[in-house]
Amino acid sequence: MYGWLGYKVGAPLAKSWKHNKHLQKDIEREFDGISDTRKQLLIDWTSDTWHAIDRLSEQCIEKLNPDEFHPSDLAEEWLVPMLQKAYLKSIDFTELFVLNDAFQVIASTDEKHRNSSYARNSILEHAIGYLRHAKWEIPLLFGPYVDPITLTIGARSSSFHDAVTILFMKPIIHNGGLIGILCGRVPNDVIGDLIQREAGHVYPDSGDNYLFMAKPNLLTHIEPGIALSRSRFEDKTFTMGENLKDGVTTDWGTVTVKEHTELELKFISPATKELHPGVANTIKNGANLYVQFPAYPDYRYIPVIGKGCTFQLPHCPDVWGMMCEGDFEEVYRVRSIGTKRRQLEAISVGIIAACSVAVVGLLGNVMSPWITGITVGALQLIAGWIVLRVVQSRTDQQEINQIRRVKKFIQKNAEGKGDLTKRLDLSHFNSNEIKDIAKWLNNMMDSLEGIMLRVRTAAYQVSDSQLAMNETATLTTTSTRKVSHQVTEMIDSIHLQLADIEQVREMADTMKETLKVIEGQAASQISVAQSEIDRIGDKMFEISTKVKETNHSIHSFVDTMQDIKNVISVIEEISAQTQLLALNASIEAAHVGEQGAGFAVVAGEIRKLANNTKKSTAEVHAITDRIYKEAQKAYHIIDEGNGVVEEGNILVQTVAEALSEANMQDIRKSEVVDGVVGLLEQIAQVSNKNRKVSTSVGKRVNTLADEMLGVQDTSKQVDIITNQLQQLVGQFKLTEERLR
Repeated sequence: MYGWLGYKVGAPLAKSWKHNKHLQKDIEREFDGISDTRKQLLIDWTSDTWHAIDRLSEQCIEKLNPDEFHPSDLAEEWLVPMLQKAYLKSIDFTELFVLNDAFQVIASTDEKHRNSSYARNSILEHAIGYLRHAKWEIPLLFGPYVDPITLTIGARSSSFHDAVTILFMKPIIHNGGLIGILCGRVPNDVIGDLIQREAGHVYPDSGDNYLFMAKPNLLTHIEPGIALSRSRFEDKTFTMGENLKDGVTTDWGTVTVKEHTELELKFISPATKELHPGVANTIKNGANLYVQFPAYPDYRYIPVIGKGCTFQLPHCPDVWGMMCEGDFEEVYRVRSIGTKRRQLEAISVGIIAACSVAVVGLLGNVMSPWITGITVGALQLIAGWIVLRVVQSRTDQQEINQIRRVKKFIQKNAEGKGDLTKRLDLSHFNSNEIKDIAKWLNNMMDSLEGIMLRVRTAAYQVSDSQLAMNETATLTTTSTRKVSHQVTEMIDSIHLQLADIEQVREMADTMKETLKVIEGQAASQISVAQSEIDRIGDKMFEISTKVKETNHSIHSFVDTMQDIKNVISVIEEISAQTQLLALNASIEAAHVGEQGAGFAVVAGEIRKLANNTKKSTAEVHAITDRIYKEAQKAYHIIDEGNGVVEEGNILVQTVAEALSEANMQDIRKSEVVDGVVGLLEQIAQVSNKNRKVSTSVGKRVNTLADEMLGVQDTSKQVDIITNQLQQLVGQFKLTEERLR
């Protein structure tokens, strides 16, 4: 009947369940609302934090350009001041730092952290490996993990603080390559504060909202069911009994943590040593809602009910789970006002009945029945009136006082001013509907305080942004005015340029006409010269032909002279033989005597003739030799003359080609001039367009300057509105340390 609870624990809980079973749907909605609200708080906070990181990374990309300088060159000059400025605006970061492509800290809001290295075997090895595997294309929410630096730096906005950390990591990419990683350090207790919101906890005595690992995709060393956030019962701050630091005692041993709940405590049932049903069913099904009797045992082996859900935060590879629980006893402790009143009425009726019995017993034997009845009736009326008056007075006074407490609390904050740090003390309320109202008022005030804190932070950020915008608008207005002045000067220059271009174009037109006249005259003269050159060429061709003919004749003459020389040589030989024969004949005539005297005379005459012939041939030979030599000289001279004539022909041809080229150059000059004139006309057209565009730009720049003045006015109005917003928020007293 009582399940795992047993009679001693189960009987009173069963009684509470019986009295309030009709509240099951309401309680389900309560836990659904708590779970959905806390999950959305985590997602919204993470998204807002990523927006801040993204804005900061865009500024880093503008400066960390490896084509111009190494990132470390800007660490002191620009990077550190930029991080410091962003650090002041984002209250949850305890450190902002930048790693270079060698994973060394080149800039940080914590100077001690600078120059640290996160290469191999570092606490960020898995994170860097994940980003490298993703080719640096996605950011990463890494953690929770234990980092001693977080503990050393200290808390900033969280209520508690330890070494457990979550790290926002954004790769900085330039031209497809990694040049750095922007990192934002947040203590893990910040997210614990977000989901706990202690100042307005719906179930202040027992309620606990905690995170656990559901599906580890990156942090595979963390088992499912391991705590990822602080439990309310880690220390003595939020518990009326035992706590996890000192140890929670169960029949199966003591549940305890050494340093912190995160990463140490696994949500198992002490009895089974397995994940307790709330966590196990949430991991299995993705969600789990259980608010019925007999509840389920948690890690303290206490009966609890609640809602579990799983989710992924933006850019976190791991799937987390969250349990929103409350002790069954506290949740179903409620007793309605009607029930309490009926109990009091029953007590009153019992008292009156007892009084009636006593009166009848005392007066029954003394008085008559009628008198006894009348007396009993009168006494019942008097006793009933007195009892009901006293009892109802006490109960009504209690209820009225409780309602007055609620009314005073609401009235204090309903007028637009009040202390949002105050909460209704639930110990002054009975466990009824009024206490429920008080609990939800506390929860509402806590939510309102959280909203007002965010509004105040946003107002400060708007104010800072407005100041920066105002400065930028002022600088932009000044720059716009300068640009407007420069554009005006540019327009004036364009006007002068247009006048010069127009003048040059007119000069080009005049030059074009002049060149046409000169071209005509030159063409005429070149035509005459070319005709004369053609005639000269013809004459040179004739001369060349005659010279060739003469040279040919001389060559034939030389050949003839050579033949003559050959004939003379033959005559010389004949003359020599004749002389030899005449000498022989004379010798023979002498031998004969007188008979040969006549023949001797003839032989002598023949010898004389041969001598004369020899002399004549010698003279002829000398003359022909001189003629041959002179003919040879004439041949060579005429041959040289033929070469000169050929050169003359070449020169004439060259002159003719030069004249033709000159004519073509004049045509090209005319074409070039036409092209220049065309280009000048195009330049003039472009300049006219430039004049129109620059005039339009000038008007737009002037309009922009006027609009920037409007922006300045708007910025001033934003400043006024921001001040009003800060004044409105300032009317409320808020928790500076932002307790949740």
